[in-house]
Amino acid sequence: MLLIQNGHIMDPYTGLDEKRDVLVGDDGVISRVDARIDAPAGCETLDAAGLTVSPGFVDGHVHFRDPGQTEKEDVHTGAAAATAGGYAAVICMANTLPTCDTPEIIQYVTKKAENEPVQVLQAGAVTKGLKGQELTDFAALQSAGAPCLTDDGINLTSAALCRAAMCEAKRLDMLLSFHEEEPSLVPSPGVNFGSAAAKKFGVPGAMASAESAMIARDIALALDTGARVLFQHVSSAQSVALIRAGKALGADIHAEATPHHISLTEADVLTYGTLARMNPPLRSEKDRLALIEGLRDGTIDMIATDHAPHTAAEKAREFARAPSGITGLETAFSVCNTSLTRAGHLTRMQLLDKMSRAPAELYRLPRHAVEAGCFARLVLLDWDCEKTYTSYRSKASNTPYTGLKLYGTPAGIVTGCRVTR
Repeated sequence: MLLIQNGHIMDPYTGLDEKRDVLVGDDGVISRVDARIDAPAGCETLDAAGLTVSPGFVDGHVHFRDPGQTEKEDVHTGAAAATAGGYAAVICMANTLPTCDTPEIIQYVTKKAENEPVQVLQAGAVTKGLKGQELTDFAALQSAGAPCLTDDGINLTSAALCRAAMCEAKRLDMLLSFHEEEPSLVPSPGVNFGSAAAKKFGVPGAMASAESAMIARDIALALDTGARVLFQHVSSAQSVALIRAGKALGADIHAEATPHHISLTEADVLTYGTLARMNPPLRSEKDRLALIEGLRDGTIDMIATDHAPHTAAEKAREFARAPSGITGLETAFSVCNTSLTRAGHLTRMQLLDKMSRAPAELYRLPRHAVEAGCFARLVLLDWDCEKTYTSYRSKASNTPYTGLKLYGTPAGIVTGCRVTR
């Protein structure tokens, strides 16, 4: 048994926002939540004084590079990074080597992660080899445990194929997670089209309309088919407006935003270079503020990191040749707390909702509220401490947040009766 004492419970599932003790049984299930609980004989205790106890975070969009690129990350180091970031569960994208388009690769990842304190789930691919030509066996991937299907990193350019995928996903009640970029409107990836940074690094950049054009198409297809569709790492004001309108029309659509898109802009690429090269790119301040408003009004449902580790040598290349993406699991809470709650855009409870309950419910994960009957998947949070990141549990450190003064940090996670700091 484990007794968590003196913590302040903040639970977006139940709305509880008070000091409570939490007793976890030997089976890892919460048995009591009360103002004061005396420790049973032989019970381990954890003093959470000064900390918030909340449902652990859920990240629906990470890259652990396993199998195929484990020099960048693997299941174990990715899980360590997720644990440090306060996550209860993460969902790995399908652009592994080989592509995760068979049940065997899903089973390989989940088997490798079975002893980790964080739950690691593996998405399946929409198309074989991510080639955008032939659909995978959706039912087989679903049976193997895929929580969603995605060709993340690659746009489904064929509207007919995309519609066929939606019809099959609707039949099986599966979630489709889409990377939305019309390739013809991306002369070069990683930086906003026509920005000062694009000029500095001698590349054209990626147009914001590349994203919004595909989102508009797929809202129409979602309305037509009734499919559940998630728009990944939304980056532009126009995309937010389209998603808001699509929801009003009744489309079963959802959206995620990343910590970096809500805290940085295209101007930061001038400072951080390849460490701020990402796909879709950082955009204007107007776009950043539109994303925040989308989080405020529910247009954007959740926060996902798009944790994308690369080696230092790769990021040291000239801008045009460097890979896109930054790491994000370990810094996410600090960045979001600093940029959203301390800046007055979201309440603490709203941020917890975007990082825990909302993604858990979209992916239909078991309820992990701080209440009796739920398996304990909890995070301990310090909202007010100053935090400066200088080292990471991930294999990679390709992030612009290193050395910046941020506020708030996860102090540990609880998985059943297991405490990991």
